[in-house]
Amino acid sequence: MRFIGIDPSGETGMALLDRNGNYLDGFEIAPDTSDKTVKICEIVETIFDNLELGDVIAIEGFSFGSKGKGIDFQFGLGHAIRLELYRQNMKWIEVSPTQVKKFATGKGTTKKENMILPIMRHWNFEHDSNNVRDAFVLAQVARSVQSGVFVTEYQKDVVEAILEAAEKMSS
Repeated sequence: MRFIGIDPSGETGMALLDRNGNYLDGFEIAPDTSDKTVKICEIVETIFDNLELGDVIAIEGFSFGSKGKGIDFQFGLGHAIRLELYRQNMKWIEVSPTQVKKFATGKGTTKKENMILPIMRHWNFEHDSNNVRDAFVLAQVARSVQSGVFVTEYQKDVVEAILEAAEKMSS
């Protein structure tokens, strides 16, 4: 069992932790093409080339308040990843963008650049890509949801909210 974080975007971040929470790998998936359909297919293919049965996967949820011309791509990619997870009979944990920020910093409205130090303090992790940093936090969320272990009260709050939402979805 590994813990996987996926931050879907044009430069999708992916982070992999081992069963003990040790960092294995983190990278961006950024196909060099302007064709959105090809880009989505290549990102999804790369994600699934790096997944194994038994992985505990956390994926960042949709940013419903976002605007701009790239939003159609974001939603298309997000749905494509989830459809393939479903097709492969792989379960995932849905984590909202504010929950990612709160799990790392205690505040759900933190700017991405202000997440760098809290991530370093909590997990001694740094990476140049904010997408990989988010994916790393998502992998940590997956680990906490699975293990029930958290370092702070605000991390516990996030995990409880995720579990409560998942329970509502299944009933």
